Amino acid sequence: METKEIRSPERSPVAGEGMLELARRKKLGIYFAESDERRFPAAIGGDYVSGGTTPVNIRGKPIEDLSKTGGWIAAFFIFGNEMAERMAYFGLSVNMVTFMFYVMHRPFNSSANVVNNFLGISQASSVLGGFLADAYLGRYWTIAIFTTIYLVGLTGITLCATMSIFVPNQAQCDQLSILLGTCEPAKPWQMLYLYIVLYITSFGAAGIRPCVSSFGADQFDERSRDYRAHLDRFFNLFYLSVTIGAIAAFTMVVYIQMKHGWASAFGSLAIAMGISNVIFFLGTPLYRHRLPGGSPLTRVAQVLVAAFRKRNVPFSSSDFIGLYEVPGKRSAIKGSGKIEHTDGFRWLDKAALQLKEDGADPSPWRLCTVTQVEEVKILLKLLPIPTCTIMLSVILTEYLTLSVQQAYTMNKHMGHLKLPVTCMPVFPALSIFLILALYYSTFVPLARCITGRRQGASQLQRVGLGLAISILSVAWAGVFERYRRNYAIKHGYQALFLSPMPNLSAYWLLIQYCLIGVAEVFCIVGLLEFLYEEAPDAMRSVGSAYAAVAGGLGCFVATILNNIVKSVTGNEAEGRQSWLSQNINTGRFDYLYWLLAVLSLINFCAFLFFAQRYKYRARKEVEVEVLKTSTAISSTEGK
Repeated sequence: METKEIRSPERSPVAGEGMLELARRKKLGIYFAESDERRFPAAIGGDYVSGGTTPVNIRGKPIEDLSKTGGWIAAFFIFGNEMAERMAYFGLSVNMVTFMFYVMHRPFNSSANVVNNFLGISQASSVLGGFLADAYLGRYWTIAIFTTIYLVGLTGITLCATMSIFVPNQAQCDQLSILLGTCEPAKPWQMLYLYIVLYITSFGAAGIRPCVSSFGADQFDERSRDYRAHLDRFFNLFYLSVTIGAIAAFTMVVYIQMKHGWASAFGSLAIAMGISNVIFFLGTPLYRHRLPGGSPLTRVAQVLVAAFRKRNVPFSSSDFIGLYEVPGKRSAIKGSGKIEHTDGFRWLDKAALQLKEDGADPSPWRLCTVTQVEEVKILLKLLPIPTCTIMLSVILTEYLTLSVQQAYTMNKHMGHLKLPVTCMPVFPALSIFLILALYYSTFVPLARCITGRRQGASQLQRVGLGLAISILSVAWAGVFERYRRNYAIKHGYQALFLSPMPNLSAYWLLIQYCLIGVAEVFCIVGLLEFLYEEAPDAMRSVGSAYAAVAGGLGCFVATILNNIVKSVTGNEAEGRQSWLSQNINTGRFDYLYWLLAVLSLINFCAFLFFAQRYKYRARKEVEVEVLKTSTAISSTEGK
């Protein structure tokens, strides 16, 4: 099999050898030039558009007329599915703690931890959905299967709230009995049933979340001059659909629960999910698909094993032929264009180190292509960026429970309107909605003046801006919580932690809510766009799963952090209450907020370190010039 080579930069050739080395590099470059059939838009602040794969229909056949498929019409069918999924996700997150406390008679802290674990598992297990989509099923079938599983889980939760057999006896269980914990607790099998249907729901979400954004982005033509602009707007509108789903969960679902009960509230989530499934399937003839590229985990394992086998072979070995890449226009990986060699993670290049002993038909566990090695390099390069967003998820998770407890102690009236406590998380969603509505008319022109880029801020700049705003949000939360606690003690409410203080408005919480909403839209939208563009062609669902996994880990970290704080700061034997005492007026929630602010500041510094050193995927600005140069070199050598 014909191969091309790149000599290791570890050698220091003399001038004559340097010209030969340059020629060899450009000879390999001709393979990447001819394999790439895309039209690249101009570089914008280091942005890169990956792709080079041919869209297919649902049967796996090339689409003859792309104008009849994809585009914004197809994307809007996908938006509907994500809107319903987010509505169910947030609807459960805001109502399940209260349901377990008031109906299943579980302690508040225990209920919050269960919901945090549900949120964490539903996001952290997204890597499974991304793996199945990229390896075997494709994004469409992964969404189709897991959205059905999601609906089954929601139906099970609705039955739990509907049938009295699944809940403990509610007789003689008034508000005081619930607060004192004297109500009949749920039987073990009742809690087991609730856990099963709850985690079936989280399993369904795990397959949807990493695929929906990537599948929607797949609907746009990478050869189009407007591809970059379409992609930018798509991810903003995608997150707008997430926000609309959240707003519906925090308002409509809460209203239904208050007026018609738990069964109707959870049933409305199941109905919305069922309708969205129908809408998603109606759009099937319009969708563009990408062929799954085989198991990404297998390819990663092959690179690691091959690199380990040749760990002791120097690049200067006399048996060294070159770095291995298949000839022709296409990559050896189905659904992926070729990826050019980079100099990072040089130890992984040993996997593509072709020796004479490898023979004409080498085992993939001994010799991998440059493209396969570069896939692993990209996954490693991407890892620190979503990792740095875990702290944002920790803050969001803490707000879901701590801010609700704060709101219980405050006046929730706005004129004649009284807002339920469970509606308070709607304000971050409203701030997100407002920012997205003003994004192109206000933020982009302002960012364009500062950065000089046509699209305004780059993806990493937006992620960094979001992390910085999240620090302001949690710092303000600490300042206000200190004021709220001192006010409660001063006015005799120290023991009345569920009695609202009439002269202290809950709408002071809007500052921290709105700041975290702004932080979320900049950070998460920028992250999703960054991961989609930078991930390898055949691993885009896995790349998108990085963001969901970071969110899930944030939920787990919040639970772990809460447990550590309780054990370190509280001591029942000495009568010392922890920072997270159930009585918020004797606890020290402000200390926890300031701890989060310090951790977020450290995390932000780490992000700046990695972001400044991150190099966007390299690409040639003018492919034709590379092709001509390489051809001229080959002709010169022939003479």
